Amino acid sequence: MSFNSFGHLFRVTTWGESHGPAIGAVIDGCPPGLPLSEADIQPFLDRRRPGQSRFTTQRREPDAVRILSGTYGGLTTGTPISLVIDNVDARPQDYGKVARAFRPGHADWTYQAKYGIRDPRGGGRASARETAARVAAGAVARRVLGDGVRIRGYLVELGGDPIDRDRFDWDQIDRNSLFCPDPDAAGRWERRLDQARRAGSSLGAVVEVVADGVPAGWGSPLYMKLDAQLAAAMMGINAVKGVEIGAGFGAARLSGEENADPMRPGAAAEGPRFLSNHAGGVAGGISTGQPVVVRLALKPTSSIRIPIETIDAAGQATTIATHGRHDPCVGIRAVPVAEAMMALVLADAKLMHRAQTGREAGFADLTQAARRST
Repeated sequence: MSFNSFGHLFRVTTWGESHGPAIGAVIDGCPPGLPLSEADIQPFLDRRRPGQSRFTTQRREPDAVRILSGTYGGLTTGTPISLVIDNVDARPQDYGKVARAFRPGHADWTYQAKYGIRDPRGGGRASARETAARVAAGAVARRVLGDGVRIRGYLVELGGDPIDRDRFDWDQIDRNSLFCPDPDAAGRWERRLDQARRAGSSLGAVVEVVADGVPAGWGSPLYMKLDAQLAAAMMGINAVKGVEIGAGFGAARLSGEENADPMRPGAAAEGPRFLSNHAGGVAGGISTGQPVVVRLALKPTSSIRIPIETIDAAGQATTIATHGRHDPCVGIRAVPVAEAMMALVLADAKLMHRAQTGREAGFADLTQAARRST
């Protein structure tokens, strides 16, 4: 099996290659009766779209999405939703050298080793171009979640240079091309990216995604933990090499009392009031009602102009320098992709929670049931 599908009740299958005629997604399990049109999806694709600044690939793709099935009269019908995004600026001729040698750090060698054949045009199926389909599917998942759940992502580190959390400003994220909440850091990052781009190199980054409004109770113990599903979703994004939930690896450096998230009584039917959120909104694999916080580390772009030692298709030693259009930092456009993957996991968790318990959310329903039983 090729495993091109993600999710359980809300299930997404993506298809297409970087320089093929189109890419797309089929969504199965979306509930009926939800308002949905291309206009609900396009803004999220526009945030991910290439060529919007000098810090991303200059490939010119409008990423205009079309809904081919699954809606009628502007509402979802409960049947599979098919989405397609045409590739209009493909340049397969840029990848002649890639067809003859393997790019270190890319999926060239592993695809050849597994399948015995590969599409060298921009990496084919392994290209980050495929993530546009995920972003489109994530927009549909947000309709399932409703307005009560808000998902926002941003960069917290680029090239080893972190933001100053004391300068964090939500409004700054959409005011610069780097999804950076710290304006001072954004200025430094721009200079570093310009240097890397001129040198033909690339930089890594750390993305943080926060989901507010997730009720207590989503997720399941042991083998369907919400944080495990989130980690798998984020690790499935191109170039991601590490994922943290909440305090993440920092929790290993805390004592038990430091890492605990103390609880105090909260407002009626709203659950406890937490004094910290080291757990990242998930305890025992189930959402706590706090913000769900995930961070992901992305390696530097593997396609660079600096010659790197490698082997060719015949197994002979050679070097390769990748020309064409590539992001100097894939972490920038990974922000809307990470948001989409968060939305896909949470939409699936919401539907599974409702299927298992018959309830939409957690604490309020539980307290009302407790009152009825006394």
